[in-house]
Amino acid sequence: MEFLKIFLRSIALLPSLIQGVESLYGAKTGAQKKDAALSIVSSSINMADAVSAKQIADAPKFTAGLNLIVDGVVECLNASLWAKSSESAS
Repeated sequence: MEFLKIFLRSIALLPSLIQGVESLYGAKTGAQKKDAALSIVSSSINMADAVSAKQIADAPKFTAGLNLIVDGVVECLNASLWAKSSESAS
């Protein structure tokens, strides 16, 4: 149950994390920014420990799921007023 709390807390931080990655890596490609975000989320979940403790049974599938979540959050942010206000600030 502890893993679920950590996972949900990490997912809740994704919008601000993605905004931070966008600010830090603005000149990088979308794939590079996504890799950075996934790396940070994986670290915050402590994925290596979760795999060894058998809390994550299929690491590749779990990572693929994280990819989908990050893509979804980016899609939502890009469709929101946040994206419009970021463009006008440039």
